[in-house]
Amino acid sequence: MWFVIFLAAALAAAAFAPLEKTLGMNARLVYFHGAWVWAALIAFIAAAILGLAGLVLRRAALHHWSLALGRTAIIFWLAFLPMSLLVMQANWNGLFLDEPRFRVPLNLAIVGVLLQVGVSFFPPAWASLANLIFGIALLAGLGSAGTVLHPESPIFGSGATGIQLYFAGLVLLLSLAAWQMARLWRNWDLHRNQRQEVAIAG
Repeated sequence: MWFVIFLAAALAAAAFAPLEKTLGMNARLVYFHGAWVWAALIAFIAAAILGLAGLVLRRAALHHWSLALGRTAIIFWLAFLPMSLLVMQANWNGLFLDEPRFRVPLNLAIVGVLLQVGVSFFPPAWASLANLIFGIALLAGLGSAGTVLHPESPIFGSGATGIQLYFAGLVLLLSLAAWQMARLWRNWDLHRNQRQEVAIAG
């Protein structure tokens, strides 16, 4: 329920976000799209950090949280791709699929999905290692990706404090929604493990 509440709050906030002189009403779609990407990035980074902590401290709980956050991050990342197409169509009057800010995330999404599916068949410590490696690769890949039509930093480079604060609020709401999704994944894993233990004991 909390996931739905935070997501609905983010959608409502985006619907009343301040407009921008050039983009007009499309600015609200850009805000939500950008905040969604940041929420996914935060989840990826959290999965990598908890994975590293789990490997160093050898704590099973940290491995499970890294696994849950990794799954959440890739779901958010996959959802961001069709949003990108919608933003392209709305603001560029067409699709430019060779845009580095779309092509690189698409390639990372394919790798990320395969990785998350693969680690589900191994102990959680493997997920921690995979999330750590993928998090580093993700930041490196995005950092080296150039731009063609996509602005370099459309929100934080705008100089508009009001828009930046509104955007930060959207990022917070969507990050809280991602956290709730991660909790759902974590609880699902706990229940599955309990059922397996009962089956083995029986």
